Amino acid sequence: MRYPMKLTFSPKYRIWGGDRLAREYGKRSEIDRLGETWELSVRQDTMSLVENGIFAGKTLADVISTVGHDAVSPSYDGTHFPLLIKLIDARDDLSVQVHPDDAYAAARENDLGKTEMWVVLAAGEGAKLVFGLADGVDRTAFEQAVENGRIEDTLAFRPVHAGDVFFIPSGMIHAIGAGIVLAEIQQNSDLTYRVYDYDRRQSDGSLRELHIRQALDVVRPFTDDEVEAIRFEARIDQDGENTLAHCRYFRTERLHVTNRVVLSADAKSFHALLCTEGVGSILFGGEEYPLKKGDCYFIPAKTGEYTLAGTLDVLIASI
Repeated sequence: MRYPMKLTFSPKYRIWGGDRLAREYGKRSEIDRLGETWELSVRQDTMSLVENGIFAGKTLADVISTVGHDAVSPSYDGTHFPLLIKLIDARDDLSVQVHPDDAYAAARENDLGKTEMWVVLAAGEGAKLVFGLADGVDRTAFEQAVENGRIEDTLAFRPVHAGDVFFIPSGMIHAIGAGIVLAEIQQNSDLTYRVYDYDRRQSDGSLRELHIRQALDVVRPFTDDEVEAIRFEARIDQDGENTLAHCRYFRTERLHVTNRVVLSADAKSFHALLCTEGVGSILFGGEEYPLKKGDCYFIPAKTGEYTLAGTLDVLIASI
């Protein structure tokens, strides 16, 4: 009952979205501004379905309940799946925003906080993003800038190129810039506090809601060293150059496969595979599971050894 399960994606309209996920990643939908596809989601409002095998047509939540909660990890009790994985296409700038930590989210929102990471898949010439507050800007200075309409003066902008990795701890101000396509691995939370949205109008002419008070409650400055410490706070001996992050919430690896690579989904955690480039297959139990750019698979914990074959770039998320 444990095998590589190909997942459906859930398309999301976003005012800043484009068409690259449809054109380049096979994410066909009726949405004209496809900003996000949720590739692995176990949420009441958005649920991944299994496409293949004996569980075809079942929600991932139902599959986990049937197979056993240890298909996620020994610590999973079925109440809140740990991760959410997305592809994002920013044709326009995203809002400047921040996410709360677990304590604030639990007290104010009855939810989890949100720590996330971005793996940049494509970036236009001159693309940039917001990655924290500028040097020397503390919370007080940021609050004054918000009040005076000078928020952009307080932000740290970073140039962006394909292959770059950005780790965003809860409390860090951030924004994806125009011309960037990326994969996002995050805590399973949809809490976002917008601080600034360029006075952008929605289709009905209204301004999007801002969450200034909440954002000012949770935002704080980070040094690069602090970010790196959080990014690798759960580091283990097996973490090598392919490990992009290993924090308390998730571990993410990036593999470039040119022939075959043998992996193992052991008892500790499931594997979520997102293919970001190339074509090949997953070999398991005498079966071959096609794998191409844009595909996402859930491989339950305790599945054991499987093989990636072909020419592929793959992100592997686990906990």
